[in-house]
Amino acid sequence: MNIVGLDSLVFGVDDVAACCQYLTDYGLLPKNVCAEGGEFEALDGTSIVIRHRDDASLPAPLATGSMIRKTIHGCADQATVDAIAEELGRDRTVLRLADGAIESVDDMGFAIGFQVSVRKPLDLPAEAINAPGAAPGRPANVIGADESIEIIPRSLSHIVYFVPDSKKAEKFYIERLGFRVADRFTNLGPFLRPAGTLDHHTIFLVNTPPEMQGVEHFTFHLGGPTELLLAGKRFQDKGYESFWGPGRHIYGSNWFWYFNSPMGVHVEFDADMDLHDDSWTPREIDASADASQIFNFTLVNKWMPGGDPH
Repeated sequence: MNIVGLDSLVFGVDDVAACCQYLTDYGLLPKNVCAEGGEFEALDGTSIVIRHRDDASLPAPLATGSMIRKTIHGCADQATVDAIAEELGRDRTVLRLADGAIESVDDMGFAIGFQVSVRKPLDLPAEAINAPGAAPGRPANVIGADESIEIIPRSLSHIVYFVPDSKKAEKFYIERLGFRVADRFTNLGPFLRPAGTLDHHTIFLVNTPPEMQGVEHFTFHLGGPTELLLAGKRFQDKGYESFWGPGRHIYGSNWFWYFNSPMGVHVEFDADMDLHDDSWTPREIDASADASQIFNFTLVNKWMPGGDPH
């Protein structure tokens, strides 16, 4: 199945205005925002959709009350969407939408959609560095520290599901949708990537008690660690509460910074994720702080030698 990645996540929320403001401040581009909700896009067209919890157009919520209502996967072509419809239609209801997309549920009851991907090709420079022994990433007289830069998330990266049976959930995504395991925390669950991307993962499954089922976090890719640190600082300065980070993960290698949100999930900035092809051999280790992060900072606002760090 040529699934290329996540196209959109749809939430049904209690406070529409707060969620819309949050995602705008996060850096996404607001589209068609009104009292009923709106869409918030990254540079490649991937997005978060906000609707009120009682919006009749939304799929039914999980029994836990989690605000995630639908995860939409982008496919390379309509043939892939049709193949998925045929596969899932063997044992569950598949809705065919007017635009050619389909909607169903996974084995954990999460609403999932598939469509020809909205992702637009990006042609943007990555963060450039200078290091002794390597050709200059930035030529002479080009500065690397610019507080004025505009930071817009580039692409929807991944989602983390809390599931009551990670083995059953994993089997569904691998056997029915062609995902592969990139790495695994033995006592939690796998990092999964679909066939159409080299990104380390687009889904991470975390085994939890049934009453916790929902989404732990989602994240968008930024252009590099400097963008991540600056975006996170700006977000924190707007009054949003940091949850974890900044730091750098071990599995996936991506830089991270997580924040609390009014959507009932954590929202992450990430940058510089590993890429893997089918020749990669997945690693496996028990989950722990030592296995999760190569380092993790706690930032003060600003400080200079001789100054008070508080």
